[in-house]
Amino acid sequence: MRIKHQLLLTIFISLFTLKVRAQSDVAGAFTFATSQTSLMLIEVAKAKAQTTNNSLVVPRTLDKNGNLVLINSRDWCSGFFPGELWYLYEHTKDAKWLTEAKTYTAFIEQEKTNTTTHDLGFEIYCSFGNAYRLTQDPAYKAVIVQAAQSLIKRFNPVIGAIKSWDNVKIGKYPVIIDNMMNLELLFEATRLSGDSTFYKIAVTHANTTLKNHFRADNSSYHVINYDAETGKVVNKITAQGYADESAWARGQAWGLYGYTLCYRETKDKKYLQQAENIAKFILNDPNMPKDLIPYWDYNVPDKANQPHDVSAAAITASALYELGTYSVNGKSYTSTANKIVSNLSNYRAKEGESKGFLLLHSTGHLPAHSEIDVPIIYADYYYLEALTRKQRLHDHQPVIKQ
Repeated sequence: MRIKHQLLLTIFISLFTLKVRAQSDVAGAFTFATSQTSLMLIEVAKAKAQTTNNSLVVPRTLDKNGNLVLINSRDWCSGFFPGELWYLYEHTKDAKWLTEAKTYTAFIEQEKTNTTTHDLGFEIYCSFGNAYRLTQDPAYKAVIVQAAQSLIKRFNPVIGAIKSWDNVKIGKYPVIIDNMMNLELLFEATRLSGDSTFYKIAVTHANTTLKNHFRADNSSYHVINYDAETGKVVNKITAQGYADESAWARGQAWGLYGYTLCYRETKDKKYLQQAENIAKFILNDPNMPKDLIPYWDYNVPDKANQPHDVSAAAITASALYELGTYSVNGKSYTSTANKIVSNLSNYRAKEGESKGFLLLHSTGHLPAHSEIDVPIIYADYYYLEALTRKQRLHDHQPVIKQ
């Protein structure tokens, strides 16, 4: 009996220690993030002072010389830094971060009427979506609904999808897997406005993507080109991956995240099944590095000499935390997300360096020789989102604060 009690006590102590360690890991990561982001604010101010282009307002990456690259509100990455600031405010409750988040979010507002991009979900929802979620300010609500109205103007009912890019050589009506991430804006707009149009378009786009974007092994093509008049698929190619038939790493992460959020919003089990299928492809890849930080493309040869994509890992971890709350495989997904987040600490910048970026070693667009093995703002955003979700699960709260 004494041995049994000792065993139970040992198990209890082990579980308690793991919980305390998990709590400490999140707290330490946010302490690092607040320090680095304080530096980033200083570096952004310096960079702004050195340019005459007043439209350059938020950070995106570092150039080859280690200089901070600023972008304007129209860049698809413009919403990520404001979103980071909102996550820091959510975690710390520090008025400093609230002030900065409001300031940088305001820089992006003009994009609410931009009908030339499919990236309004990234631009507006990562900034204004988090702003409204945390403040319930009706002014933020109005921006979200207006942005959704702008986004659906790119929807073609014959095809059943939102057009991604305009005036590109690769096709007249390209739809990329990344576009799944912009559906969250539409679901939110229906919830806020009561207009089901946004919801219906989001579901139609998700269904069209489900039908045409995925291979038998549940990996995703990057780009599907459609005939705008007939709705038929013209071809299936890549823009940022290694080859047309390869699995571009960040694209797989976009798909996992996108179908997880579609299940959240609709409770349609086919979306849950698709998210699980994508997770299976990602996590069962025989060439996945042991630390679960993938190479920039799952099918690229000579992997030992290829860059990783930390951003894909951060997006995947965040998605797995949410998927874990819906799936019968939840414990496995959560455990895997914990491993990824823990391993991402090995890819962090040195405190006080890299102009305030959090994570190094992301790959933006290797075929275009752009942003290779550098810090990129969306990796930092999804890292903080993953940490926030981990904290909420630890505190027995819903993975997303509504």
